[in-house]
Amino acid sequence: MRTFEQLTASQQKEVERQLQLYMTGAHEVIPPEELKAKLVKSISTGTPLKIKLGLDPSAPDVHLGHTVVLNKLRQFQENGHIVQLLIGDFTGKIGDPTGKSAARKQLTDEEVQHNAKTYFEQFGKVLDPEKVELHYNSKWLKTLNLEDVIELAGKITVARLMERDDFEERIAMQKPISLHEFFYPLMQGYDSVVLESDIELGGTDQHFNVLMGRHFQERYNKEKQVVILMPLLEGLDGVEKMSKSKHNYIGINEHPNDMYGKTMSLPDSLMKKYIHLATDLELEEKKQLVKDLETGAVHPRDAKMLLAKTIVRMYHGEKAAEAAEHSFKTVFQENSLPDDIPSVQWEGEKTIAIVDLLVTLKLLSSKSEARRMIQNGGVRIDGEKITDIHAKAEIRENMIIQVGKRKFLKLQ
Repeated sequence: MRTFEQLTASQQKEVERQLQLYMTGAHEVIPPEELKAKLVKSISTGTPLKIKLGLDPSAPDVHLGHTVVLNKLRQFQENGHIVQLLIGDFTGKIGDPTGKSAARKQLTDEEVQHNAKTYFEQFGKVLDPEKVELHYNSKWLKTLNLEDVIELAGKITVARLMERDDFEERIAMQKPISLHEFFYPLMQGYDSVVLESDIELGGTDQHFNVLMGRHFQERYNKEKQVVILMPLLEGLDGVEKMSKSKHNYIGINEHPNDMYGKTMSLPDSLMKKYIHLATDLELEEKKQLVKDLETGAVHPRDAKMLLAKTIVRMYHGEKAAEAAEHSFKTVFQENSLPDDIPSVQWEGEKTIAIVDLLVTLKLLSSKSEARRMIQNGGVRIDGEKITDIHAKAEIRENMIIQVGKRKFLKLQ
């Protein structure tokens, strides 16, 4: 194999360009010198690298937090490397114990297949699906017999498995650990053996699991994969990891106006992280925008508007991004109503409790949520803030109901 010094000047330049691209934004590369060596081999031989991302299809609604690794995958894809998208339809029945204080509910075949299909459809908004190798690990894991499983288990020690923080914490709290949970990292590592992956991506919370690929590839006399760990993206609160359960997420299937408005509500402290991890801007564009923020050459509000427009454009297209920006400016900067308020035909009572009205119109999901929104000053009718949770509304033509900063509805 040729060394870096043996490459032509143009090849060396390409190695350095790709190396900088892949390491930018990454939390950790294990080990960086092996990533460079793999790029040297790839570029000198014209052989693309195989980049693996493993997914247990247990939560099919994709938000920006999930796209951090997808954006990194897209960088590899755009440089001609092979993306191996691995759907853990077999390991998904066990459930990844990472971050869990108890064993996860095992999924049925139907649930796994439905979630896998939904995942792939949404990932197509970030990756070119025509250039993705889609794998299901049941193809090889189902064929293992007991002798194979014992051989696999014999290639790692119990002490190594017990290094997982999750298991240590559960033992300390005297919570049970089922034997099958130990097999999750073993099977994830074996996936890399079968796929002969060159690189595996994951979030920082997947540190233990993705290192299993290196461990088992070595034990099966394969070339070891490089691990790239990506940071976890904080949500709208600026503190907690983005999560639907914490209601601090931006979903990639959300309405463009909602995506734009949510992005504009981000704390300024997260701007640089979102620019680097959540956008498809060119590397030099990202660096320049961050530099302009740091020097004050660009106002944080203007940078955030560019960020919001970029995110909407990535998932809904340029026209939708421009429309979302126009709507935001109209409502929030000019303090007027948007032009495209949806209308709904009202066929209910002429007088109705506002809490019931909000739930009936599906502006809020429950009466308790409606009451909280009123108490927080987030409900207006024809521009007038509602403060009484017991208040009633007299239904009239063209009544405009506003919930929060982005939801508007006109009654006919």
